[in-house]
Amino acid sequence: MRLLDLREQPLDPAEVLAAVADPHAGGVNLFVGVVRDHDGGEHVAHLDYSAHPTALDRLREVAEGVVADFELVAVAAVHRVGRLAIGDTAVLVAASAAHRGQAYDASRALIDRLKAQVPVWKHQVFADGREEWVGTP
Repeated sequence: MRLLDLREQPLDPAEVLAAVADPHAGGVNLFVGVVRDHDGGEHVAHLDYSAHPTALDRLREVAEGVVADFELVAVAAVHRVGRLAIGDTAVLVAASAAHRGQAYDASRALIDRLKAQVPVWKHQVFADGREEWVGTP
């Protein structure tokens, strides 16, 4: 685990790729989660992400689990918090491994587990003014 963070600043894919770069890695997979303009057939105006105070600790636990389950060189994950506009990058995860299949599988597991287990909540504001929380307990 070379980079794990929650931050309000815009995310940079180059930073995450650099964090998992290694001469032993023959495969590197990067997932970029972007704020889209719709959800459930409704037009989304913007999102606000908030994180529980334990979110970074939970992210570390999730990353440790992925490292334990896959043969990896490195993993990295960064999630944005605060107000995000349509097109903004919300989350970046990357995995590097000796072979591409391991990198693909690990990065998929990392983003899926992050979304399911890390307490980062999405507040969607729709174009008509309605609001909705997603991912809250």
